[in-house]
Amino acid sequence: MSQVRLTVPGQHAEAVIRWWPVVGVAAMLLLGWAVGTGSTAVDRWLLYDAHDPGRPRWMLLFTDWRLLLPVLIGCVAVELYRRQWRRAVVTAVCPVVAITLVELIKRLFGREKGGALAYPSGHTTVVVVVMGLLILAVGARLWVLAIAIVVSLLGALGMVMCGYHFLTDTIGGLLLGSALVCVAAELAGQRLRCSR
Repeated sequence: MSQVRLTVPGQHAEAVIRWWPVVGVAAMLLLGWAVGTGSTAVDRWLLYDAHDPGRPRWMLLFTDWRLLLPVLIGCVAVELYRRQWRRAVVTAVCPVVAITLVELIKRLFGREKGGALAYPSGHTTVVVVVMGLLILAVGARLWVLAIAIVVSLLGALGMVMCGYHFLTDTIGGLLLGSALVCVAAELAGQRLRCSR
């Protein structure tokens, strides 16, 4: 069983990572019930119109399949090259599972923005999942973690700033996506282990 080492301060970091799927999904569900079907004060403060031509549309690149699909294919290719068959299958299937779960959860909450179901953000969930799978495929090196975090945050912010999601939608997507990455690591036989 291979391990991905992450440097996380604190005595209980491994327990936090092990329990994150339960905590992350519970937090996503609680946030969804808390925000309900409308916008919150924070959402109203950051309310953007999707049709405003002044919005930074370039930020949508980070949630675009033209970026994410090659990264995902690269992850699967690395795992196949290393003959890590189980990891390759989990990597290929995880984004499909993420999209399916998001669609089901969106129907549960029924929150809309611009006439489309919004909570949790599917784009944010998928970008977090793909970036997490990248970390699992190539290892938790500092530069890989930095890229994954920056791309995930820019993707989430792009959805908000371009008016497609409320901020709380993207937070829900970040919670769900990170939980799914931890589940994928477990299914792939990887232990997310913290090193000091």
